[in-house]
Amino acid sequence: MAVRIRMKQMGRRHRPFYRICAMDVRTPRNGRVLEQLGTYDPMVPETDARAILNGERIQHWLGVGAQPTEKVRVLIKKYGPNGTHIEAQRQALDRLAQARRRNEPLQVTPKAPKPSKAEEEAPSQETSDAARIRADAIAAEEKE
Repeated sequence: MAVRIRMKQMGRRHRPFYRICAMDVRTPRNGRVLEQLGTYDPMVPETDARAILNGERIQHWLGVGAQPTEKVRVLIKKYGPNGTHIEAQRQALDRLAQARRRNEPLQVTPKAPKPSKAEEEAPSQETSDAARIRADAIAAEEKE
């Protein structure tokens, strides 16, 4: 029997949630599961807290020949037993736990939007005002 470690879709419309499971290759996506190995919730605001994996059981299934899907392979590489983002995941989970204890929504700092081409090419009003003031100060020094 060929086994794959893949995501089983749960949740509802516009609120996805996935269980990471060991499944027979022939079963449908949401079919019978051999074992649940973790969860992945893409709606969690902290990126590193989205995946929770049972590293011991994942190592077992990989050891007996189970093949992970591409997405699950990336999650195992990041958050598995020897993952590259383990410390960041612990910190993110701690921040989520503290926010839950305080009953506050988590504040995630959004990324700064990229400036449009028009803004890059044309100098802003503040820049031109600062340049004019600097030029006036230099001219005043030269007169003295």
